[in-house]
Amino acid sequence: MMKHALSRIAGVLAALVVACLAVPAAAAQEQSLSDQGEARREAQAGTQLSLREIERRILPQMQGSEYLGPAYDSTARAYRLKFIRDGRVTYVDVDARTGRVIGRSR
Repeated sequence: MMKHALSRIAGVLAALVVACLAVPAAAAQEQSLSDQGEARREAQAGTQLSLREIERRILPQMQGSEYLGPAYDSTARAYRLKFIRDGRVTYVDVDARTGRVIGRSR
């Protein structure tokens, strides 16, 4: 009886942990989709460069690195491009309005 109760409690706790992890992940994904839509609208309005234009400018500067993809921050109006080379990840932050590199981090 006690073993069954402990097993049941463990199952409930596991379900709670999964639920707690899923909520922030869903919120982050929703924010990411919202940011992507904002980036698209700004580029169409001509107030900032498109992702393709920013990639066209930045990728040649990162020769020898593999491009892993972008992320957009609508608050900063900046793209973060992610690269990897020899096992080291590099982020290049780019102002979406000007295309200027505003930061690099490893």
